[in-house]
Amino acid sequence: MNMKRKIPKRYVWAMVHAERAALIDDLAVLGDAQWRTASLCEGWTVHDVAAHLVDNARTTRLGFLKDLARAGFDFDRHNAAGVERGRGTTPEETLRRLERAASRTSGPPGPLDSRLVEEIVHGEDIRGPLGLARAYPHEAVVRALRLQARTPAAFGGARELLTGVRLTATDTGFTAGTGPAVTGPALRLLLAVSGRRTALADLTGPGLRALA
Repeated sequence: MNMKRKIPKRYVWAMVHAERAALIDDLAVLGDAQWRTASLCEGWTVHDVAAHLVDNARTTRLGFLKDLARAGFDFDRHNAAGVERGRGTTPEETLRRLERAASRTSGPPGPLDSRLVEEIVHGEDIRGPLGLARAYPHEAVVRALRLQARTPAAFGGARELLTGVRLTATDTGFTAGTGPAVTGPALRLLLAVSGRRTALADLTGPGLRALA
């Protein structure tokens, strides 16, 4: 019987920690104006996204449920409160908080690969507007993209969307969905299905209008 080998959790956490470390290195050289730059995450600055990642890294399953209840089960309100919890009084303090939380292996309820979605997509939310580039490991991007492809839209995924378009990554063997094709690098596909419209410019195919 041909069974897909299950990747140990520690291996996935190693990829998550590598992304956190790479982002910390990029944040460490930013000036004050760059921290105030609007990110790709609508309504959030670079500083806000970094604070969100601090809060996310600190979060436990039980803590997430308690905080969500306090927010009246409103995810937007919950996220806004998380930014306030994670944000320091200065960018330097927020960066120190991120450094201290970077090696944690806790998180909200959900698949472990959701940690890769968070780190990669929010990493690009920060890097994109600042003109910074990272060569993300293909395996990490594909794992994140696979998760988004099977996650319902209500939880930030693209499962329903992919009943009408077929994604094909030009730099990996990834394919998912049915319908007119959309092709491009796996990272840009991941960003597009995660709601980052700037990624659409790097994609092609007859399914692009439906994806947009």
